[in-house]
Amino acid sequence: MFDFLGVLTKEVNAKIEKDAGEIMTDERFLEREIEKFLSSPKRRDMLTGERYYEGEQDILKRKRQVIGEGGELKEVLNLPNNRLVDNQFCRLVDQKAGYFLGRPFTITCDNKELLKELNRLFGGSFLMTLRLILEDCYLGGIGWLYIFYDEEGSLSFRRFKPYEILPFWKDEEHRELELAVRIYRIFGYDGERESFKDKVEVYGSDGVRFYEMQGQRLIPEGEHPFLPYAFDGEEGFGFSNIPLVAFRANSKEIPLIKRVKGLQDALNTARSDFMNNMQEDCRNTILVIKNYDGEDLGQFRRNLSQFGAVKVRSIDGCDGGVEALKLELNSENYVVICDMLKKAIIENGGGYDSRDERFSTNPNQLNIKAMFSEIDIDADNTEREFRFSLSQVLKFVSDYFENSGREGFSEGDVDFIFNRDILTNETEVINNCKTSLDILPLESVIAQHPWVKNIDDEMEKLKKSSLKPQT
Repeated sequence: MFDFLGVLTKEVNAKIEKDAGEIMTDERFLEREIEKFLSSPKRRDMLTGERYYEGEQDILKRKRQVIGEGGELKEVLNLPNNRLVDNQFCRLVDQKAGYFLGRPFTITCDNKELLKELNRLFGGSFLMTLRLILEDCYLGGIGWLYIFYDEEGSLSFRRFKPYEILPFWKDEEHRELELAVRIYRIFGYDGERESFKDKVEVYGSDGVRFYEMQGQRLIPEGEHPFLPYAFDGEEGFGFSNIPLVAFRANSKEIPLIKRVKGLQDALNTARSDFMNNMQEDCRNTILVIKNYDGEDLGQFRRNLSQFGAVKVRSIDGCDGGVEALKLELNSENYVVICDMLKKAIIENGGGYDSRDERFSTNPNQLNIKAMFSEIDIDADNTEREFRFSLSQVLKFVSDYFENSGREGFSEGDVDFIFNRDILTNETEVINNCKTSLDILPLESVIAQHPWVKNIDDEMEKLKKSSLKPQT
């Protein structure tokens, strides 16, 4: 066995043994696993989430069909076929991501110098990357953060897309990586002809191995297909583990699309059907013809569409005529169905309804909390997962500080506080702060004030100011 697979658990090693006792090579094992992953339902759900978020939903492939000869369905092209996308799924993902990471998280640490360094590392660029990873968690069930040294030896962060990563775990809870494979495609030009290559990167305990996928075979790339995690190849300047950290919105790694896809499809269908029914006028709906002066019904349809007139006659005292056979539309039912589906998407997806009547008629803090209860429960689960993942990131940051000769820290020294972007009735909160001054320390009251962003800064301003807090 090669080094990068030699550390696999007994369970994983057992998978690469054939019934006859023959052992697969490491590359062949990875080839088989990659092949299964690329066609797996789990990866298909990830791609579906991405596709639905971008508006490429199943309704766009819809066909109008009727029962033809022998009871078989047959596509018809002479009927309205609206394909409307009401992308509530995209709105739900943006809402949940904005609620959880709409504001920067706060880092707490007793060591001021360390806190300053952590705020620099986890600044604006990291927050943007983390926001994309959070969206990946909703779209694909899991997000990936890759930690590496840049060309100058500084610690850097990069997001990997969830449908590119095939992980091998040491435990059933998926908390510790044993091996990870990244499969992705790059596009280029062969002369003037566009071409692509499938790349494979294998992340082991000691570094990354690079391959090119040709057909279903892994071919080592270049003369030096191995790169250690250490900066500039220096020993002792690397990481103690695979620098790839998984983030999750829930412990089961369930994509949000699996909770709401049927409801989103039903909403698209309802909107499209309503428009179809609205457009089915006398020129393209079902017609009842009396004493039609002709036999070719196709020619009748063409004449009706072109001239808007029908030639009929009276026979044996019976008057000719044309009547449309149609169902009366009840727009109120349509509105009720759409509202019901939208609310179901919000409830099943763990969002909140910004048009809730309680917020418009009586926006007190209790009603606001009730309106946010579903998304708050979902965010609690996400926060637990993200706090654990960030603690994993801190281990690599600790390696970085140790390698660069700076003071290290223990895991318990640092904590992350997520400042959720919840609506508040500021007047009510401020009045509660005022009435709490008699029973709580001033610093505790200031921390709860809706206008305060940095407690230390506000305390310093208060000391310098001639204004005194009212009691």
